[in-house]
Amino acid sequence: MKHIIILGDGMADHPIEQLGGLTPLQFANTPYMDLLAQKGKTGRLITIPNGFQPGSEVANTAILGYDLNKVYEGRGPLEAASIGYEMLPEDMAMRCNIVTLENGVIKNHHGGHLTTEESDVLIKFLNERLGNDRIKFITGTQYRHLLIIKGGNKHIECAPPHDHPNEQWRELMIKAASPTGADTEMSHNGCHMTAQETAGLLNGLILKSQELLGKHPFNSNRNTKANSIWPWSPGYRPSMKKLSEMFPGIRSGAVISAVDLIRGIGYYAGLHNIYVQGATGLANTNYEGKAKAAIEALKKYDFVFLHLEASDEAGHDGDLNLKLKTIENLDHRIVEPIYKELMTWDEPVCMAIMPDHPTPVEIRTHVNEPVPFIIYHRGIAPDSVQTYDETSCVYGEYGMLRLEEFMTEFMKID
Repeated sequence: MKHIIILGDGMADHPIEQLGGLTPLQFANTPYMDLLAQKGKTGRLITIPNGFQPGSEVANTAILGYDLNKVYEGRGPLEAASIGYEMLPEDMAMRCNIVTLENGVIKNHHGGHLTTEESDVLIKFLNERLGNDRIKFITGTQYRHLLIIKGGNKHIECAPPHDHPNEQWRELMIKAASPTGADTEMSHNGCHMTAQETAGLLNGLILKSQELLGKHPFNSNRNTKANSIWPWSPGYRPSMKKLSEMFPGIRSGAVISAVDLIRGIGYYAGLHNIYVQGATGLANTNYEGKAKAAIEALKKYDFVFLHLEASDEAGHDGDLNLKLKTIENLDHRIVEPIYKELMTWDEPVCMAIMPDHPTPVEIRTHVNEPVPFIIYHRGIAPDSVQTYDETSCVYGEYGMLRLEEFMTEFMKID
């Protein structure tokens, strides 16, 4: 049996007074996810291990069956893999957002939803002015880019900008996590700098980027200025087994996403990255193209991981109406066509639908809470759950799974 996971990033949420105390998943019109809840089995999943922040890099890696305590190295190395940068042992890679700072606070984490083409101009400009043998800026996708510090020390405390909207940015600047042992712990990875030196270098780059971007012609006529870098989530090259080594049922697999982070996870997991024209990671993504790509991938591969970012971005922006629209789009334009197509196949396919973490619109950041999931295939004995949402799935037959347990249960179905 083949397997597909359809993941709506940040889709889960909290009850909202404006919706009569319902969550967006409860309020939105999602007939096909509800149908699969009725025909399949449901449950909830803890996606964040103890001691980890509720980031998408953590949650998606756990969902795919990895022990974060063994493989976690931050977003930077994953995004480096996605864009084809081959990390050297001395490289420390970081996600580097272009953000908007206004009146002393982080106004947004995306610089006004920059396009990749717009960002490329700014990143190349910064690399020309600030790059050297030790420092390299590399263009990624939209507002998400890569900063390489050769010899950098990953033992630093960084604030993900999407977790701190409207907070004072100076209070969130980078700090050394440990002044002692961690400074020499990673010397075998080519780490030549102390944590304090690394933090100082990065904070200097943040301040210099503000001066340079503030004067750049790109920002002269924009209401929302793309006026600072914000580096975070440092790490070295990770050591991850391929999914085919972990699960005998996955002889081959593919990942479909517009987000570098997810593509990077796929790279290290041994999945083939499928690029869909018009896939943006936002509400205007090419839903039909991604659904078609997933169907075609299932004809070729044993396992497909289909990731959609739009709900997470709407949550970070605090846009309730947009989040509702992204959930309904996922149901009507992704789940419906895939389900209808697979029902015509002779070969059965096992489907799972889930978010990676909640991104509540009222607080605009990720939270560490269980997420609801559905597993369906022809012939599965359904449980009593009739709708797909955070509350209904509490009563699902799978109960509460933790971390790698989801992938183990999912891949048992053959």
